[in-house]
Amino acid sequence: MRFLIADTFTDSLAKLAAEEQKAVKMTAFDLQTNPAHPGLKFHRLDRAKDKDFWSVRAGRDIRIIVHRRSGDVVLCYADHHDPAYAWAERRRMTTHPTTGAAQLIEVRETVQEVIVPVHVPQEAPAPAAPALFADRSDDELLGYGVPEERVADVRAATEESLLVLADDLPAEAAEALLELATGGTPPVRLLIPGGDPFEHPDAQRRFRVMHDIEELQRALDYPWDRWMVFLHPAQREIVEGRFSGPARVSGAAGTGKTIVALHRAVFLAGDDPDSRVLLTTYSDTLGEALRARLGLLVGNRPRVAERLEVRSITEVGRTLYRARFGEPRIASRAAVAEILREAASSVEAHPFSERFLAAEWEHVVDAWQLTTWEAYRDVRRLGRRTRLAESQRAVLWQIFELVRAGLAQKGLLTESEVQARLAEAIVADGSSPYSHVVVDEAQDMGVAHLRLLAALGGNRADGLFFAGDLGQRIFAQPFSWKSLGVDIRGRSRTLRVNYRTSHQIRTNADRLLDPEQSDADGNVESRAGTISVFNGPAPEVKVLDDAAAEISAVAEWLRTRLEEGFTEGELGVFVRSGDEIERAERALASAGVEGVLLDDGNRMANGRVAVSTMHLAKGLEFRGVAVMACDDEVIPSQARIDAIADVADLEDVYSTERHLLYVACTRARDNLLVTGVRPASEFLDDLT
Repeated sequence: MRFLIADTFTDSLAKLAAEEQKAVKMTAFDLQTNPAHPGLKFHRLDRAKDKDFWSVRAGRDIRIIVHRRSGDVVLCYADHHDPAYAWAERRRMTTHPTTGAAQLIEVRETVQEVIVPVHVPQEAPAPAAPALFADRSDDELLGYGVPEERVADVRAATEESLLVLADDLPAEAAEALLELATGGTPPVRLLIPGGDPFEHPDAQRRFRVMHDIEELQRALDYPWDRWMVFLHPAQREIVEGRFSGPARVSGAAGTGKTIVALHRAVFLAGDDPDSRVLLTTYSDTLGEALRARLGLLVGNRPRVAERLEVRSITEVGRTLYRARFGEPRIASRAAVAEILREAASSVEAHPFSERFLAAEWEHVVDAWQLTTWEAYRDVRRLGRRTRLAESQRAVLWQIFELVRAGLAQKGLLTESEVQARLAEAIVADGSSPYSHVVVDEAQDMGVAHLRLLAALGGNRADGLFFAGDLGQRIFAQPFSWKSLGVDIRGRSRTLRVNYRTSHQIRTNADRLLDPEQSDADGNVESRAGTISVFNGPAPEVKVLDDAAAEISAVAEWLRTRLEEGFTEGELGVFVRSGDEIERAERALASAGVEGVLLDDGNRMANGRVAVSTMHLAKGLEFRGVAVMACDDEVIPSQARIDAIADVADLEDVYSTERHLLYVACTRARDNLLVTGVRPASEFLDDLT
């Protein structure tokens, strides 16, 4: 007997109360260990169209809907008695006649309308909207996974009705139709006639075999995003792919890049008993989040888990440096700033501001570990586009030489210096401790990070794998990966299916970015063809007269979401910087809800409304998000603009500020509110 869970079951379970969930889980465990247990009360659903649907009692009024056929038991749904029965009566488990994939489809009743003649004044009928797929053959539509009974509905679909229809179709069919409607060419579905319907790649996105009680325990104990369990076929192809050198997966927010990175790390660790896999990202906070999620995938596979290491790249650098050279004395930002001020005051008559000097040191001199005047004079300034004459650079180098000497005198190292020295040593003796390196949020890796990653992963097959989105770059300056020996040309893949963010939110947020993003090596990431497979309300953008009015509007929005059934833990409020946090906290207080301020040490809302800056929004997801204080001079940040030494640098500032707002908006799944006070940010014009 095989025991499976469907994504509809995990979705329905999450909507039950805590005690109800507990009862369902206990019954599910009994079902897996002994489906013939006398204590399990099976009841055949006589009114169901599919006679293999049964209900199992999990409490006085709670029922689990299971499907039993040919030795397979599938957990399909859980709810109170009447809605559970109603759900099953409208569903049917079937094997698609063309693709061979198992599908759980909704049966649509045909109702004959009785027309009573009524005399009304004749008006010119409105022109009928064109049917999008009227010229598509049955064979083509079936080949996309459209159920036979829905072919006529699909052929009649218009631009207005397509998204509503897509909600009722199997995911592979919905994706193909949305891609067709937006001018794309969907891939032909994999045909496996006569194969196991649950082993089909399209079926594996919605059904998962539970091999043992521990695996079921993990699946039911955590509020998994469905992609943690049910991989999309395009994701699985990348996860299990073989690459001859460094490879990268990209995609817009919500397309599952982090999920691919997690599964890729597990796949590589499980594929080779001699492997040692590093899963890393740019910050300790995100590293902790990855570690927690990875535990859900490998909790009952200790031999795989012991071959996996999850750390931020900074932590990796310090640990490996310590093992080779001893404990490094890392210079704090404050210490570097003080040394920089002293150096600048020692060089007379220079026109450079303290902010410019700090940025030039961090993004050019320290990042690239420039140790000579010649290296500084000749460095390609991709990260900072300010054009400096050689005479200006000569003055700057006098300052930076003093900074380097000051750090050395105090026995201090920067993080970039630690990583550069370590990378040089690893390359020299070929002693990387890792066979594979998987990198999440790769777009925010800096120069020193990538130099170390290149040393650790090398150019060997499957040595380096990156997941990221150039449209979400908010920390690192752009630079050439190729110049550091990391060339992903020909090994770059793009995810285009978004299950996390509604069509309405995604399309509005995408207006903040160019349709194509390019890196410094000319690799292009395109957002064309990205689709969201579910509908939601249109985002709200409100510009208020003053802060009090904005606080009132956000408070009302929060109360409305809670009245609609949202929990406080499903809501987040984001602002540009710490200066605007108070406005967000006042909105929560006005709404009468409790919030928690997220920071580098705490990214868990624990059932309360999350309040955070946009920079910390990475990796988070909420049903509803309010983005506040989008005022003129707040975003884009006037402080960043004032720090620019040359108008040429404006482009990068505006770009990353747009990325920030994009990241914040795309944390929302169903509801998005964006507010500002007059005069509002110019970016809001692009959202409306």
